[in-house]
Amino acid sequence: MITPGDQYDLAVAWNWEFDREFIGLIQAEAAARSLSMYPIDHHNLTETIERLRNGSLFFRVVLDRASDEDERFLPLAQCLQRKNTTTRVLNPYEFMRKAADKATMHLEFLTHGIHVPYTIIISPYNHKREVELSLSELAQLGRPFIIKPANTTGGGVGVVVGAESLKDIIETRQHHKNDKYLLQEKIIPATLGGHRAWFRVFYAFGEVVLCWWDDQTHIYDEVTPEEEQRFDLHSLREIATAIREVCALDFFSTEISCLPSGAFVVVDYVNEMCDMRLKSLHVDGVPDRIVKLIAGRISDLALYLKTSPVTS
Repeated sequence: MITPGDQYDLAVAWNWEFDREFIGLIQAEAAARSLSMYPIDHHNLTETIERLRNGSLFFRVVLDRASDEDERFLPLAQCLQRKNTTTRVLNPYEFMRKAADKATMHLEFLTHGIHVPYTIIISPYNHKREVELSLSELAQLGRPFIIKPANTTGGGVGVVVGAESLKDIIETRQHHKNDKYLLQEKIIPATLGGHRAWFRVFYAFGEVVLCWWDDQTHIYDEVTPEEEQRFDLHSLREIATAIREVCALDFFSTEISCLPSGAFVVVDYVNEMCDMRLKSLHVDGVPDRIVKLIAGRISDLALYLKTSPVTS
């Protein structure tokens, strides 16, 4: 049993069984830095919330990987948002909610000059049943085009990648009747060194990590320093940093494609809850070195906040 007044350098809230290895890596990286860590799952969630509320438990840093899709963890997120706490939350719930809305991010990216596919945003079915879409707008999308809900897209849920007609739009938007939908031109990437020029770029606490990510097979490969130089991929880092300025998240990924023209376009805006399954255990997982690197960055931040006289 935890004694009153306990303080932990790092806590991780998680509820997905496939996060187990990632949590284990974070624990190992924290231990290597002599940091105390407190895992939060559904077994100790109620006790943890109660103790945070009564002041007998304190976390310096919390990585929240649960409240975005598990309402049982919402009271925890709300408790961590209290104005009188100095806990650093990665990522704050309200920031994740905003970043998860693809319609909002699309408009924000346009405002900030971030290149995105030609997109039409349509209202939720329950707000307006008729689709107001001109023939010229439909033609500009090209065929096939993409239909995706603004908020219900984790793991590709609800996304139609081969839409051809207005009929497809009418039928698809009824699947999530309270959600906005994005109609988006289909991006065909260039080929670079035998790779489809489609990238998953991670932003992790100031560090940008580049991966090839095949949008058809979902297989990751690290972008080597030689490849980054050879194919002039430095812009990927600048784009990820610009996205961070928009979404304000400390940890996220984005999908960026390089067109045959050489231009970069952000295809999937902000993945606010990165899949950290290991490639050594899952064919479509993230390269192990990168997962370990990110686990180390989380622990580095906790160590900095522990040793720095300045709170954040």
